[in-house]
Amino acid sequence: MSRSSAELLAEPFTDHSELFRALAAEQPDKLAIADEQRAISWGELDALVERIAARLQGDGVGKGDAVAIVGLNSIAYSAVFLAAIRTGAAAAPLTTSASPEALTAMLKDSGARHLFADPDIQLEVPGGVERISLHDLDGWLPVEGSRATPVEIGPDDPFNIIYSSGTTGTPKGIVQSHQMRWNYLARAGVYDRNAVTLLSTPLYSNTTLVSFLPCLGFGGSVVLMKKFDALRFLELSERYRVTHTMLVPVQYRRLMALPEFDRFDLSSYRLKFCTSAPFAAELKRDILDRWPGGLIEFYGMTEGGASCVLVAHEFPDKLHTVGRVAPNSEMKLIDEGGREVPPGGVGEVVGRGPMMMSGYKGREEASRAAEWFDGDGRRFIRHGDVGRFDEDGFLILMDRTKDMIISGGFNIYPSDLEAVLAAEPGVVEAAVVGVPHPDWGETPVGFAVLVHGGDKDAVLAAANAKLGKTQRLSALHAVDQLPRSPIGKVLKRELRDRIA
Repeated sequence: MSRSSAELLAEPFTDHSELFRALAAEQPDKLAIADEQRAISWGELDALVERIAARLQGDGVGKGDAVAIVGLNSIAYSAVFLAAIRTGAAAAPLTTSASPEALTAMLKDSGARHLFADPDIQLEVPGGVERISLHDLDGWLPVEGSRATPVEIGPDDPFNIIYSSGTTGTPKGIVQSHQMRWNYLARAGVYDRNAVTLLSTPLYSNTTLVSFLPCLGFGGSVVLMKKFDALRFLELSERYRVTHTMLVPVQYRRLMALPEFDRFDLSSYRLKFCTSAPFAAELKRDILDRWPGGLIEFYGMTEGGASCVLVAHEFPDKLHTVGRVAPNSEMKLIDEGGREVPPGGVGEVVGRGPMMMSGYKGREEASRAAEWFDGDGRRFIRHGDVGRFDEDGFLILMDRTKDMIISGGFNIYPSDLEAVLAAEPGVVEAAVVGVPHPDWGETPVGFAVLVHGGDKDAVLAAANAKLGKTQRLSALHAVDQLPRSPIGKVLKRELRDRIA
């Protein structure tokens, strides 16, 4: 006897496919997903997912396999992703911004024998891999009404493989289990059947999936944008009476800077989420002041570990932090020797909790390097960030460990310098990197987007007057924009390369 979605959501573990089948049976005519071309109901989505899964199974796809997907957000992309996990295979969404060479390497690494792709995606498809167009699934699909054979899914079975956005070498494939994904969904009690989530970040990113899957899992509706456009985002918010969204800081900044922002009716919003990149306190405050609904910032990693949550509308005096450690998570700070730092000290963030990756696909050494074990032998994931806890247990991030600058034996945190630069009247945004120096080892160099007519020399002088002697910038470069990843992270390696 089939169980209801409410019964399944109450379980400590449930297969997503079983839950989505139950939801489709309970609300077949309700909107499931809309993209910028069409909309699809829950009943139609389930039927499409079943047809894709049936064809994949007919091609021999099952547990232990992977199905690769690369393209912009769409209903077809979503259906293929859900169909892959329905067969017991792992969905392997690939990064659209990667070079053809990197995409080919990811595809080979995944081991997928099927690649679903937008027509304009360029890469070399290895022999034995079938490429199917996401824009024309009909000719590949079996007859309407085809159903997949149900597969028994275990908590440790791979759910998806997400490739890191590494800018050198082949990005690592982060394997996430069905249990890890279920934990994300089960903890997301902020959604319900009336939820409408607008997503403009790419579906290959964990940033997007942690909203996409839970919203659907609670029976809500998802609206997808292929690419972010601030004005279009506001138009869709008003049209669909959007209740939830996940955005990265640079998107929030562009939205709040729009002259038209305040003329849109955003009263339907309940909650807005943010993650993936540093989120300036003054930007959080502007959002709280002008955008209805609450604001929650998540700090964590695709690899998992511990998470922090800042409920900004409840703690407006803590906007300079990323919040407190989430329930059922544990976070510690360690020094360069792997020892825990004393209370109030600065150290590298390590964490453990219910959402932890199984490891990097086929990379045991890299997996071990990402781990730290405490004295009791418990496994933690290294977050790669440096931070400290304030007296109330809120985490203040200093920087990425790899971005910390050591100049003349002193540790310099670029975020401190960036905050000083960003506070100057003529600066829109700024980034600081360390570059080699013959005497000091490294020296900090700044990059800033200036307002029209801004004077970089004046900005440099004003900033250095406020910085300590060991922190002072040796140079400041004016740029039209900072290089960013598709989810808004500043690509500091590219800035270092410009100096080199």
